[in-house]
Amino acid sequence: MRGWLAAVVAGCMLLAGMPAAAQPVDELRIRLESVPGLTVFGERPTESGFRLLDLGFAQPADHHHPERGGFVQRLTLLHRGFDRPTVAHTTGYDLPEQPTRAEPTRLVDGNQVSLEHRFFTPSRPEPADWTDLDIWQSATDEHRVIEALRSVYSTHWLTTGASKGGMTAVYHRHFYPRDVAATIAYVAPNDVDNDDDRYDEFLANVGSDPACRRALTTAQREALLRRDEMRAKYVAYAESRGMTFDRIVGDVDRALEAVVVDAPFAFWQYRGQQDCPKIPAPSASTDALYAFFDETVQFGTYTDQGLDSYVPYYYQAGTQLGWQDISHEPLADLLHDPEIGRPRDFVPREIEMSFRPGAMARVDAWVRGRGSELMFVNGGNDPWSAEPFRLGPGSRDSYRYTVPGGNHGSKIENLPPQQRAEAEGTVRRWAGVERPPAPLHTELDRPVVPRMPR
Repeated sequence: MRGWLAAVVAGCMLLAGMPAAAQPVDELRIRLESVPGLTVFGERPTESGFRLLDLGFAQPADHHHPERGGFVQRLTLLHRGFDRPTVAHTTGYDLPEQPTRAEPTRLVDGNQVSLEHRFFTPSRPEPADWTDLDIWQSATDEHRVIEALRSVYSTHWLTTGASKGGMTAVYHRHFYPRDVAATIAYVAPNDVDNDDDRYDEFLANVGSDPACRRALTTAQREALLRRDEMRAKYVAYAESRGMTFDRIVGDVDRALEAVVVDAPFAFWQYRGQQDCPKIPAPSASTDALYAFFDETVQFGTYTDQGLDSYVPYYYQAGTQLGWQDISHEPLADLLHDPEIGRPRDFVPREIEMSFRPGAMARVDAWVRGRGSELMFVNGGNDPWSAEPFRLGPGSRDSYRYTVPGGNHGSKIENLPPQQRAEAEGTVRRWAGVERPPAPLHTELDRPVVPRMPR
């Protein structure tokens, strides 16, 4: 037996406190340890029948020039079985502390490899050259992970993700269409055009009650009319938590305006029609008004500390992904910065950035003209669905669904029964399995609404 293999087996025996002859070989750990560039950092206990392992994978900072250094990309693995399909789950952001199963993983009763997106801490080169943060580089990260783990999981692979994770999964398929059998992207926006008014049109008509939309605008205006009181409460909140405003957003006044203008978008993204009665009336107290904006947007979001973890997203939005250019006309007479909300507003000034058009148009053209085995699931009331991915005459074996009244947490399980059965059957067909969905696990199947900063 080779030295490294003997050490792994012996270590497992010693940790278990059992005689060497009685300890079974840990085949999963042995297979993982043999993958070049992969590190097993540890394993966490679960009660679900899965094994949960924390991994790291060595990536070049620049795949064009791998000799220029690299970083370790964080991964988590939910292991179900070597004979099961495997789902590569792209978060688009950092990895959550507590992993959950993506819906396709449950539908195929498979393994799941979750990837932290490059440049989200700690999956970031040091020093960081921000020009290395683009969709091809991150797609190539995912390509290398999937290729490396094929020696462990050789059956069908799928990719999935929600929000920016769904976008990331689509970009990977655009550059590496043969890596996996299919891609299921949830609530993934497709901001091909930054100068259109699709988001304004969507927000002007979303929901079933115009009075709800008017109430949101009234609450926004009331918050700005009470600027001094709202700002004082915001400052007290930040000081009590050691939060600041000067490093990224500039000052508390700009942060307050960012929260206020974000409210309608966030309301329909995370909440919905059922919460319309909770919008404060003009006669509501400042405490009630503040609490509504905090519950809807979260005041911590636009502090320096709240923005820190999302800087890579805003950088990508301002260089390649595009963003939603929403009019603040109903508030224009009360705003100090009528254009607040641009990606440049939320990236530290020392990081240079300029928009490079064309990347999203190329992905969009691929989806419509050559994309295959793609599934898009959107929410009918989710503002990010205002400009979705659309299928075209060249799309093959691909599908697009919209959850009626759904928000940014929309899933296949929320579709009408016939569409749900059709979509679930397609996912299992792509994965080469016939068994029905695995039962829910309280520990791993908690409902999660992905956060997509505006």
